[in-house]
Amino acid sequence: MSRWRILLWPSIAATLAMALLLGLGLWQLRRLDQKLALITRIDARIHRPAADITSAKDWPQADLPEWEYRPVRLHGNFLNDKHVLVFEPAAKIAGELVERGFLVLTPLKLADGSIIVVNRGFVSDAKADVVTRPEGQIAGEITVTGPLRLPQLRNSFTPADDPAKDLWYSADPQAIAKAKGLDHAAPFFVDADSTPNPGGWPKGGTTEINIPNRHLEYAVTWFGLALTLLGVYAFFARALWRGANQNQ
Repeated sequence: MSRWRILLWPSIAATLAMALLLGLGLWQLRRLDQKLALITRIDARIHRPAADITSAKDWPQADLPEWEYRPVRLHGNFLNDKHVLVFEPAAKIAGELVERGFLVLTPLKLADGSIIVVNRGFVSDAKADVVTRPEGQIAGEITVTGPLRLPQLRNSFTPADDPAKDLWYSADPQAIAKAKGLDHAAPFFVDADSTPNPGGWPKGGTTEINIPNRHLEYAVTWFGLALTLLGVYAFFARALWRGANQNQ
């Protein structure tokens, strides 16, 4: 059998596998460029001056994702009896990891009657009951400043919310408003900044910009596998070639 025919199918298989690995590596490099551009945009957004939202007409209607992490300023009254506790297994306060507890999400009623849910911040298990932090139940008109956030995405490990039992595992402002019988709720929520609350609880400033960016690592992995494949193929082809020579 011709030496070239012996190498035909291994060469085709190696070429296809090499093309796949190189394609995956190049795709990860493109994703890296996109992720770096997103991080740059978010960094620019979060340092903008706060935009005032006094009524529903001020809500960003188009390109809502382009408003995520942009600071806004709200004016209204907390509906403290409508708050929910969203389980938080690991929160960061001022960059420091704290014990598990809850995020206090409280609807804020604007002057026109519309609702924006506010993440007022973190409370520990011991401070979950409002009886333990009565000073934090702010009455009357208040101003809240913080970044605008989109509803939290769920993953396969996120338990389902149970509004009937008031058990919440994700910040979904419209679902919370619906469960509390509130109409005209915004499709976003706002993270209150780190301005101290009366009595010290909840602790605001829980916003964490956590955008995974391991695309360079993945690209190096795919290119490394391609290089390994090339080496294995070269060794294999050399062995076949020598074997064919010996059999002639």
